[in-house]
Amino acid sequence: MVEITTQSVKELRGLTDAGVMDCRRALEEATGDIEKARGILSRNGVVAAAKRQSREVNQGIVEAYIHSGNRIGVLLELNCETDFVARTEDFKDLAHNLAMQIAAMAPEYVSVEEFSSGETRDASEVCLLSQSYVKEPDRTIQDLVDEVRTKTGENVRVRRFTRFALGQD
Repeated sequence: MVEITTQSVKELRGLTDAGVMDCRRALEEATGDIEKARGILSRNGVVAAAKRQSREVNQGIVEAYIHSGNRIGVLLELNCETDFVARTEDFKDLAHNLAMQIAAMAPEYVSVEEFSSGETRDASEVCLLSQSYVKEPDRTIQDLVDEVRTKTGENVRVRRFTRFALGQD
């Protein structure tokens, strides 16, 4: 049995933001290999996030964003399961980043499920969750939501948004 040091748990925690006990268990399963443990945490986080999808979300925040120049504004409703999570910095940062994404990329729908199958446009252009994140183009908006879902342990959902631009309907 490989001894799991507090230093290795701390290092893995710094890389993943996972809980201390989750890091310890992943390191034990990976026999001390930090990269393997990181993969285990990622896989477990995805599985856990999928289980959370069906849980009810009736808490959250409404984020308002006005782009510089006051010509574009966004109102966004981001939901979670508890008001405790709604007050966390991770959740608030997600709401702010989503509102900025909406201002910049002007999506029309939250997800592909709202998107009409007869539509000729690409879903990655008009569906918020399918769009590439403007700050990190190799990640999608869904990846950002999933990351916060994994960190908080709660279901997180973009409920709706409205984008206002001067001179546009």
